[in-house]
Amino acid sequence: MPFHLEEFLPYRLSVAATQVSRRFAALYAAEAGLSIPEWRVLAHLDQSAEVSVRDIHRRVNLDKSVVSRAASRLEGAGLVCKSGHDRDRRLIVLKLTPGGKALMDRLAPLAEQFQAQLLAELGADATGLGRALDRLGASRD
Repeated sequence: MPFHLEEFLPYRLSVAATQVSRRFAALYAAEAGLSIPEWRVLAHLDQSAEVSVRDIHRRVNLDKSVVSRAASRLEGAGLVCKSGHDRDRRLIVLKLTPGGKALMDRLAPLAEQFQAQLLAELGADATGLGRALDRLGASRD
């Protein structure tokens, strides 16, 4: 049986994820000039009070160096602030500034609208896809 890349589920999931991510990235780039890594850092900080670069790296599936560069750009723009970790001096802790929080408050409706559009595109398949993604994303450790 020959191998067909276009039928290989991991490949199809990766392509679909990249396409959806790029579609959404075009929206927040136009609205706020953010890159994908910058958006992911801001979005995770908006969900948490203070988070280390290492923890964000684990959550957003980006290299630590990419997260660090995004955090530096966001700090330069006044959207996040960096500080040392209380117990581990090797860790850098990030936190949204009031300006970063205001930006996320402005972008949240954009994200919700984009999600609503995706769910409408999927129609009746949305619920099943959500369950399948939950199963695939569950930790297998």
